[in-house]
Amino acid sequence: MQHILNQGDLLDQNGRLHQAGYSTELVKKYDRTAIKAGKSRIKEWDYYLIYNDDFGVALTVDDNSYMGMISASFLDFRTPCERTKSTMFWFPMGKLNFPPSSKYGAVEKSLNGCMGSFTHEDDKRHLVLYMENFEDKTPFYCELWLEDEPRDSMVIATPFANKATAFYYNQKIIAMRASGHAEYRGKTYEFDKDNSFGLLDWGRGVWTYSNTWYWGAAQGEQDGHRIGFNIGYGFGDTSAASENMFFLDGIAHKLEGVDFGIPQKNGRDDYMSPWNMTSTDGRFTMTFTPILDRHSDTNALFICSKQHQVFGSFNGTVMLDDGTVLTVDNLRGFAEKVKNRW
Repeated sequence: MQHILNQGDLLDQNGRLHQAGYSTELVKKYDRTAIKAGKSRIKEWDYYLIYNDDFGVALTVDDNSYMGMISASFLDFRTPCERTKSTMFWFPMGKLNFPPSSKYGAVEKSLNGCMGSFTHEDDKRHLVLYMENFEDKTPFYCELWLEDEPRDSMVIATPFANKATAFYYNQKIIAMRASGHAEYRGKTYEFDKDNSFGLLDWGRGVWTYSNTWYWGAAQGEQDGHRIGFNIGYGFGDTSAASENMFFLDGIAHKLEGVDFGIPQKNGRDDYMSPWNMTSTDGRFTMTFTPILDRHSDTNALFICSKQHQVFGSFNGTVMLDDGTVLTVDNLRGFAEKVKNRW
């Protein structure tokens, strides 16, 4: 049984979740001042991933209290290859004033030779990110617009069993129409809203120091319908709800738990072989065929992060809430495993 969130405040007077569960919109009110945990444990971020079948970009601005970051990735699915650069800054401690909702406000940060700006303009999301020395002393720049936001999104409020005042409030908006361009290594890459899509990972919460998560998403158009999904697990107490949803023309269809089925080779994760994904309710069965592993391994003082964000194509079936079985054919997306000590 998965619990549906009600309207109201996210946290009670003791800084604990009023309710754990899921929704298809931000029904709970997030208020940073209601948090009772140590200020250094608060983590807030906006992450956007925009792509088509050929190339894409990932953009992040975050405030992890003792550390903030502006990050950009350029992804080429044809070669395949990728370039990621992240610029850190220390002890923002909430000074970026991240908005308490994804529906309004601005996320903006500038450093020497680097800036990121995510704003709302005329019912569109306007994304601008610049890095002066992105690769081999050449800059990266992108200006993108996201529009036609779907009715439903994935929203989940997750507690952590070993710390009462820790929680994660998360929204994933899947398959917005994307347009604009990116400039990388002297070339301009155009995004057309007829074949390019963007997703938002909006996160606010108090995290424990060490954790591992699995996250995957896909988005695109098939047979005249806009489709996509969000899947994930691994951190926190998800007994009240999973974050697994399939979206057809902006309408959510709720799924139970999903196992990523990462293949093994010599006792280790074999990220570039096909993954076989299944849900506990039998409604979601996918083969994920990788083409590109965006891998990073960071160890900076007390911050450690090992990430494998693997891009590829999904093929399989999903059963909608009314029992209809939909075939998914070569849908571009990603699946990742991330281990953090932060």
